[in-house]
Amino acid sequence: MDDRLESFLRSKIRSAGRQYADAKRAYANARRAALADLPQDAEGKARIVCRRYAERRAVELDARARPACFDPDHPDCEGCVRDVRDGRVETW
Repeated sequence: MDDRLESFLRSKIRSAGRQYADAKRAYANARRAALADLPQDAEGKARIVCRRYAERRAVELDARARPACFDPDHPDCEGCVRDVRDGRVETW
């Protein structure tokens, strides 16, 4: 009986840890998107239109307000970051 209880408690603690990590990540995403003044999805990701691939995306922003898909060697990505910082990025 002790093994079942221990297993049950471990699974509940792991689940709580995952939920905490998800909530912490969503809060950080929402905070960065709010600072960049961008619309957000339910997970706090910024809703932008990717200039490189011309598609709608929900992306996480890093501490420098760059989308997670940012490629520093691509001119469209550089333009996207400038637009995010200037508040001109296309959103949905």
